Amino acid sequence: MSDFLNRVYFENTVQSYLISLGFILIGFILIRFFKNSVLTRVARLTQKTSTSIDNFLVESIARFGVPALYITVVYLGLNYLVLSERAFKIIQFATIVAVTILVIRLLSSTILLMLRSYIHRQENGEEKVKQLGGIMLIINIVIWGLGFLTLLDNLGYDVTTVIAGLGIGGIAIALAAQNILGDLFNYFVIFFDRPFEVGDFIIIDDKLGVVDKIGIKTTRLKSLSGEQLVFANSDLTNSRIHNYKQMQQRRVVFKIGVIYQTTYELVQEIPNLLKRIVEEQEPVRFDRAHFSSYGDSSLDFEVVYYVMSSDYNIYMDIQQRINLRIFQEFQQRAIEFAYPTRTLFVVNEEQEKSDTIPIRP
Repeated sequence: MSDFLNRVYFENTVQSYLISLGFILIGFILIRFFKNSVLTRVARLTQKTSTSIDNFLVESIARFGVPALYITVVYLGLNYLVLSERAFKIIQFATIVAVTILVIRLLSSTILLMLRSYIHRQENGEEKVKQLGGIMLIINIVIWGLGFLTLLDNLGYDVTTVIAGLGIGGIAIALAAQNILGDLFNYFVIFFDRPFEVGDFIIIDDKLGVVDKIGIKTTRLKSLSGEQLVFANSDLTNSRIHNYKQMQQRRVVFKIGVIYQTTYELVQEIPNLLKRIVEEQEPVRFDRAHFSSYGDSSLDFEVVYYVMSSDYNIYMDIQQRINLRIFQEFQQRAIEFAYPTRTLFVVNEEQEKSDTIPIRP
């Protein structure tokens, strides 16, 4: 048995290989026991707390700490053996790459948690958290880029040349993609300034719709007719946007006209009649009703009221009921609606001439 253990393969005895393998196996068993027993119990306890920091710590240990322990055990177990220079460099390279990836992912998760915690405390935080995808993409690109440079530096490469090349290339890309970078910058403006959010009903010039997605370069709206409207972020930040999200009530102004042949008594009665019809509706706050002007072919009345809701369908339902009630009341009182008319006076010139010829005796 001792002869077998003392046999040498690749500059290591069988005993050395068994010790290294045993160390790795025992380490894996202990780590697995720690993950399945200790960490699971701690996770159950943290779920009962109101804070999310402890949950994040437990999740980070499970996602990054445990893999790091596995890597450490393997590295120490292999380091016990006598390895060639090439094999040692390969193991060292693999270890550095694995640890760098874990650190980058841990840093990305930490930043994501901080952003979520900050945004969640704001108004409508749940909706804002859903829009973190674009900004996290930018942050991840930066983190992975820095991590890649750090990895090259740890492997012994001169990163100064790489950074200089990236700087020159970045200037060239910036000049060639000014519009794209402008849209990207305006994405951050939209994200942090919040002129609108996903789900808001907005109007830009003559286009209107519900915000469906806010992307890095474009923002997409779903119009009332069903098609998708795509706007560059720069166009949105440079436009005047009507956002109806904050509207708590809707001011409504409408006019009606009656014919000039309407009697004085009915004209005097119409404002109070319109007031009564509007006040019958819910949820509505009446403002005023007046005989406002003499039109070209009508006596004009103006009505103003407020719908205590921002829902467009509710407003249209109320306006429809008001219109039907006005039609009913006017019909009962024989009040006629005015429509564009023109009275034509015809003059008989021959008759005028005959009327003006003097009669001589």
